[in-house]
Amino acid sequence: MIRDLLRPAAVAVALAAGLVAVTAAPAAAEEGTPVSWSVTPADATGPDGRVSVDHDIDPGAETQDHFAVRNLGSEEVTFRLSAADGYYNDNGRFDMLPSDQESVDAGTWIDLPESVTVPPSGTVVVPFTVSVPENAEPGDHAAGIAASVLSLKQGDGAGVGVESRVGFRVMTRVTGELAPAYAVTGVETGYTTSWNPLRPGSIDVSFDVVNEGNTRLAVAGVLEIAGRSIAFPGANERPQEILPGERRSFSLAVDQVWPLLAFPGEIELAPTVTTAGGEATAVAPSSTGVFVWAVPWPQLLVVVGAALLVAALVWRRGRSKRRLDAMLEQAREEGRREPVLEGRG
Repeated sequence: MIRDLLRPAAVAVALAAGLVAVTAAPAAAEEGTPVSWSVTPADATGPDGRVSVDHDIDPGAETQDHFAVRNLGSEEVTFRLSAADGYYNDNGRFDMLPSDQESVDAGTWIDLPESVTVPPSGTVVVPFTVSVPENAEPGDHAAGIAASVLSLKQGDGAGVGVESRVGFRVMTRVTGELAPAYAVTGVETGYTTSWNPLRPGSIDVSFDVVNEGNTRLAVAGVLEIAGRSIAFPGANERPQEILPGERRSFSLAVDQVWPLLAFPGEIELAPTVTTAGGEATAVAPSSTGVFVWAVPWPQLLVVVGAALLVAALVWRRGRSKRRLDAMLEQAREEGRREPVLEGRG
């Protein structure tokens, strides 16, 4: 759901979450009944089970499709319909540009009605057309379609218009030569020391993956370092897709690593390209070397401290021995100087 906060002579945009195709969005109008609705891809008869729309279209050609707007409330609602360029945010969720930003790519290729009125507990199927320009570049172009309502809320003594919208992804692959490409940039490494010499520290590695090709990439890989393998994204993390021209940042931590001065390692990346049919095709993997200094300062301090203590003990022992030897030598000298008393007969 995306909420655009509209004020007189100004527009403020707050992104609450990525676009979803099946989750209902509540929007409470001032002193009115809350509105809940959902938006899903459909065929001419109703929702068809898709959660997003994917098309392969030739430059200069067009295709028609449908989506369904379902009103989950108890009153008739007129929803505003819109299309805009799409992108993946830093959390890996798909989203579309807010209403105050102008689309320049696939969001401008979609033709759909400006609004639709849906009866209470009803569903209306809406047709739309995707028309690809003759000069469109081959590859993947992302957009989104959303249905929204505007509600009025009071704040700071003035009315605030809140636009809430729910939508789904529309991915258009323009036919032609596909050239998947990527690069790993901005690699930074570090070692976090535990100042308790009896505890290990951790290795931190961060980097960016840049999509330099013309197809969307599903990014996955492994960091190999210190005898450990750290997969990204993790087993419980969201899959990471990157559109052409986008970048995604990754930060990995390797815990319980003893500081053994230095650790060489590698970032092994193996992206895949998803076809319109949903099949994944592997892209040539790559390996990027990393190097981490892990100086064992706490342990060195312990060793240096122990060495200084031993040196101090040896010095004190030597000093005590020298003083004792000096005292003994002095006693012997005094003994030699004392006269020997001879007895008389």
